[in-house]
Amino acid sequence: MVDQTRFQKRLKREKDLFIPFIMSGDPTPEATVEIALTMQQSGADVLELGVPYSDPLADGPTIQEAAGRALAQGMNLTEAMKLVPKMRERGVTIPIVLFTYYNPVLRYGLEAFAEAMKENDVDGLLIPDIPLEESEEIRGFTEQYGVELISLVAPNSEERIKRIAEQAKGFLYCVSSLGVTGERKDMNPDIASFLEKVKQYSQVPVAVGFGISSYEQVKLVQGYSDGVIIGSKIIKLIDSHHEELTNEGTRAEALQALQKDVEKLVKGE
Repeated sequence: MVDQTRFQKRLKREKDLFIPFIMSGDPTPEATVEIALTMQQSGADVLELGVPYSDPLADGPTIQEAAGRALAQGMNLTEAMKLVPKMRERGVTIPIVLFTYYNPVLRYGLEAFAEAMKENDVDGLLIPDIPLEESEEIRGFTEQYGVELISLVAPNSEERIKRIAEQAKGFLYCVSSLGVTGERKDMNPDIASFLEKVKQYSQVPVAVGFGISSYEQVKLVQGYSDGVIIGSKIIKLIDSHHEELTNEGTRAEALQALQKDVEKLVKGE
């Protein structure tokens, strides 16, 4: 019998997944810990924890602005990882996936970084600017330390879809449309055929991200996939409570309001 990774043990279901993205340090490191718990209470099955980076390739304006706010708070790769044990202490039990870029990881040191993720109870890693063909070295270290390396697949991956899907771990991140993250008024009309092709090869849940920003889009995508990933819209909801979340005296009330906002987005309630 193959031993399960921590990610697999913590993932309680594989259908209709809700995977929110939040930026570590936005609006403050302390608030990030509380927001993580609020996401779980709102129904999140996996949490993507963004690491602010000054030169992102995949992030649209909304997430770039959140990264700027987080960098102003002194957030970085090391500090972001240190938030995870604090989230566990507050009761966050779902898998946490660190979303970062390759340069900070390379500077940290590949094996040292994989070891640090294990020590800080990080379950998964997502690096959008490293293609499958160049991921062998970091994949070896993540496997050694029990961290799932999450893969991305895009509509233009074409003949690589099969290779990417077959080796996917944790869940497979399907990019709904080309370009950077951000809200989209309309979904890619070819999303259904793209997801059908991906799912025939994937042995892990297939979740869709990039552009999902309304309950109607959530329902549409759920019909073709195993889950939705929501980043920019979640960041906007958090930012709409910025001042209250920053203030310890008003944070609890703001978190309750945020939970209602997120549940309305994902469940239509």
